Amino acid sequence: MLTVNSITKTFFPGTVNERVALNDLSLDLAEGDFVTVIGSNGAGKSTLLNAVSGRMFVDSGTVEIDGKNVNRFPEYKRARYIGRVFQDPLAGTAPTLTIEENLSLALLRGQRRGLGRGLSKKRRDTFVESLKSLELGLEDRLTAKVGLLSGGQRQALSLLMAGFTNPKIMLLDEHTAALDPQRAELVTGLTERIVGQGNLTTVMVTHNMEQAIRLGNRLIMMHEGRIVYEADEAIKSKLTVRDLLAEFATIKGATLSDKAMLG
Repeated sequence: MLTVNSITKTFFPGTVNERVALNDLSLDLAEGDFVTVIGSNGAGKSTLLNAVSGRMFVDSGTVEIDGKNVNRFPEYKRARYIGRVFQDPLAGTAPTLTIEENLSLALLRGQRRGLGRGLSKKRRDTFVESLKSLELGLEDRLTAKVGLLSGGQRQALSLLMAGFTNPKIMLLDEHTAALDPQRAELVTGLTERIVGQGNLTTVMVTHNMEQAIRLGNRLIMMHEGRIVYEADEAIKSKLTVRDLLAEFATIKGATLSDKAMLG
């Protein structure tokens, strides 16, 4: 479903600030794979998601979604294949629009826009049923401005919107990091449910190693733009946070605390 083949990305090439963000990185995801991605700051995790989503073009290598080379597709063209949730709860929704207007935009993502009604009774009924699954009471607030919602509510809504059209690829970029523990746990549970129900092929970046172990069927560790460690479902089921810290310490040649990894 997703093939990333030998991609590279260098920022500020030829200058004193040159930085290789992705270094000949390859990754294959079968349909329904859920890969969690960990690594220290600057490892290239978010750059990988940006390369897949089309937010930035790679310098070399290819990105294929469901067998289609999307290298030349800008972000808005890849939107028909991709759902994404960002770390910032403000990034995934339009705060001045209502909940139902945001959901309508998500439903039409990647499609041609005509002059027909954006909202209808049938569509509102669909929205109500979908919002009930969040168990946050948002189904009774369809006409409320999204800007009035809490961070956790907005992130839950963003997650629902990202999976609304059963995208080929779901990209989750530290989507619980800005939330308090209670809301983070809520959104983590919703992630498991939405990804599982839709059998969505998912790449999730996280600094939370417990979360990285708990979610998904595969885990990869990145360092200096490369994948330096991989764990399949069998290995992942036996992993501990201590194991990951030890692995990273071996790779980096230094002993790290959990706090340092999270930072």
